[in-house]
Amino acid sequence: MSPKSFASAMLAAVLLLLASQSLYVVNETERAIKLMFREVVDPDIKPGLHVKIPFVETVKKFDGRVLTLDIASARYLTKGNKFVIVDAFAKWRIKDVQVYYKATSGNRAEGSKLLTSLMNKGLRDEIASRTMHDVVSGERDALMTRLTELLNKETQKDLGIEVLDVRVKAIDLPEDLSKSVYDRMSAERAREAREHRSQGRELAEGIQADADRQKTVIEAQAYRDAERTRGEGDAEAARIYSAAYSKDPEFYSFTRSLKAYTETFGANDMILLKPDSDFFRYLKSPDGK
Repeated sequence: MSPKSFASAMLAAVLLLLASQSLYVVNETERAIKLMFREVVDPDIKPGLHVKIPFVETVKKFDGRVLTLDIASARYLTKGNKFVIVDAFAKWRIKDVQVYYKATSGNRAEGSKLLTSLMNKGLRDEIASRTMHDVVSGERDALMTRLTELLNKETQKDLGIEVLDVRVKAIDLPEDLSKSVYDRMSAERAREAREHRSQGRELAEGIQADADRQKTVIEAQAYRDAERTRGEGDAEAARIYSAAYSKDPEFYSFTRSLKAYTETFGANDMILLKPDSDFFRYLKSPDGK
């Protein structure tokens, strides 16, 4: 290679190196800050192609998207001196790049650590001002909303971070307290069950007694009506018999004697009576004389 060609190649290499050190791109999903000798000269670089002084100015880039911080489950003390185990997470993003860089030195792990500490402090303060019932169900939404507001104010000022939302994934009780609560709930349900059974037995006995009373009344009324109907039938039958037999008393007496004969004598029966007994008067004479 000739000296002229070698010089041209070296010049091209130097120009490429200067260009690579002078030009940089900030993506839409990134936030960037420009430093000169570790001093901030541009606190918020917009997305696009930019130029910097090589070897003098440096550019720090950070993820500008919404990020998730999932903190480890921890024990917190409620207003009633009861412990609860809370598992929560937060949605956050960089709001002020310069403040974020100064607070974390551009280290995302350090930012997550500081935000975790503030979240734990906020959760501890908010849960300590509420009872267990409020934390578990009553004011759970209000707790998350207030914690988001308070945490967002503090992190924007101290960390340059905007907290968009804080959510509680789960609230559990410690094992010893869970057993105590379970035993208390079991005893309460058993007591309610006994009360319901007692009320059911009392109601059943009342229904049974009322049914027995109605049964007795109905049977008495039915017996009374049956006896009245039977008496009326017997009276009507006697009246009919009397009316029929009064038309021919002699014939009535004759049929009564025949009936007495058939009911008295069987195949091998024997009866001893005087021959002139009135019982045989229709056997002696058709007219019974």
